[in-house]
Amino acid sequence: MTIQLPDATGGLRAYDPRTSPLPLTTGAPFTSRTVFSAAHVVADPFADVSPDSPAAVDWDATLAFRRHLWSHGLGVAEAMDTAQRGMGLDWAGASELIRRSAAEAKAVGGRIACGVGTDQIASGTLEEVRAAYEEQLALVEESGAQPILMASRALAAAASGPEDYLDVYGHLLRQSAEPVVLHWLGPMFDPALEGYWGSSDLDAATEVFLEVIAAHPDKVEGIKVSLLDAQREIDIRRRLPQGVRCYTGDDFNYPELIAGDEQGFSHALLGIFDPLGPLAAEAVRVLDTGDVTGFRTLLDPTVELSRHLFQTPTRFYKTGVVFLAWLAGHQEHFTMVGGLQSARSLPHFARAYELADGLGLFPDPKLAEERMKNLLALYGVTQ
Repeated sequence: MTIQLPDATGGLRAYDPRTSPLPLTTGAPFTSRTVFSAAHVVADPFADVSPDSPAAVDWDATLAFRRHLWSHGLGVAEAMDTAQRGMGLDWAGASELIRRSAAEAKAVGGRIACGVGTDQIASGTLEEVRAAYEEQLALVEESGAQPILMASRALAAAASGPEDYLDVYGHLLRQSAEPVVLHWLGPMFDPALEGYWGSSDLDAATEVFLEVIAAHPDKVEGIKVSLLDAQREIDIRRRLPQGVRCYTGDDFNYPELIAGDEQGFSHALLGIFDPLGPLAAEAVRVLDTGDVTGFRTLLDPTVELSRHLFQTPTRFYKTGVVFLAWLAGHQEHFTMVGGLQSARSLPHFARAYELADGLGLFPDPKLAEERMKNLLALYGVTQ
């Protein structure tokens, strides 16, 4: 049963895979936290496309994965950066993804929120940025999904200071039909977002972010903070207007942020909950009973895997997410939109497999082992 895995030194090490998955159950809807998984898209491996071509998506497998997440009680955060927005999935593909997933959510009773951005334009004036946001907001609202106002590369390039962010976001929030989630994505996830909210000084940027919320508390259902800075998230969380939720996007510190403290807690909207879906759901149901220790006992051991997948360059975490979905049997191939399966090294994949298998994440450990061996053979590693 031993498998030889490569390490970063160029050598091989023996690993004994698990023979059974972690036993998990399904149950009632969550009561103490609202939890979204940002879901990946499944590429069509038979499409004759290049990395520069429009995305070719396997819609059946993509929607099946969303049904998997809904079946465990998780909400789906659709067309976010986990779905390769701006990294292989263009607006045409994202708009179709939103329509299809929102319709599927209605059919199965799943909760869904969808990303609203400006990726139909590469750059433009502030007026063009507003128009791009408005087009996407209208589509998401028409689909019946909750909008998530994502950070915009075009706005980061066009804005001359904080006042431009206040103007654009104020305009969008005034016209939104329902309260939205505001998403602050840090430059570790997308370098083009450096200086968002008008400053590279995070303290100054935080004040502008909070000013937007304070001016429109009735139009902001929640915020998603993706800065990988637990204390900053806590500080922001404590300053939110009454009724505005904080959804953690911190894939390094999520157990402590979701568990919270005597002054509050974060809900969750996380890319790591794509591979962790069933285990994360089990942990939240334990937390629903008031058992914080039990929650942390389940979720804390997953942080090592998450930190591995989200290591620098963080924006390539999607590769590890899709790799684990393939090993877990959620798709029949390890191919990604834009050829992004090449973005991580073989030692990275080997360690991801080892950590995920150790957690019992694979429903069929034997299948995961066989697929890992196939990948190793492709790279020239014989067993």
